[in-house]
Amino acid sequence: MNKGKRCFDLLVSGIALLILTPLLAAIAITVRILLGSPVLFRQLRPGYKGRPFMCLKFRTMTNEGDTNETISADAERLTPLGRFLRSTSLDELPELFNVIRGEMSLVGPRPLLMRYLDRYTPEEKRRHEVRPGITGWAQINGRNALEWEQKFAFDLWYVDHQSFWLDLKILAITPWKMIKREGISQPGHATMQEFQ
Repeated sequence: MNKGKRCFDLLVSGIALLILTPLLAAIAITVRILLGSPVLFRQLRPGYKGRPFMCLKFRTMTNEGDTNETISADAERLTPLGRFLRSTSLDELPELFNVIRGEMSLVGPRPLLMRYLDRYTPEEKRRHEVRPGITGWAQINGRNALEWEQKFAFDLWYVDHQSFWLDLKILAITPWKMIKREGISQPGHATMQEFQ
């Protein structure tokens, strides 16, 4: 593990949480009023070396239409509030707590779903040689508008070329990409089609 990167993650995420506390509180209250409880969406995701951790996000979907037998498609369950939070990436702010806990980094490949682990090629699995990130090289180069092969190629490029200066570059570009709201989702999908 890169100790310098870890110290940087702790410093920046700690400062960010202090500054963003009013915004986090406002979003949490709005989600609680409009969507109910729970406010946070928790899901196991593969982290460093594929080890599972509980990824935190603000809840963006309703449970309406779900039964014990079926769960409605994500696109059907996504609420107007949820679309706004996703389009602005505000739903991902709770991941700062994952960074504090050492489960994520500010910059790295995005944590995907546990069920994808067995679908990766040996080369694709190399994306887990670093901690997953809140933002990353793939996020500033197309995000969810990319095909899976392109996304993995960007992830692996980051793994092979990671540096403090590259992380600073990615962090500097990320706010502009958030403002432009590019690559939020693929047509017909809440985010991306499932990786096969």
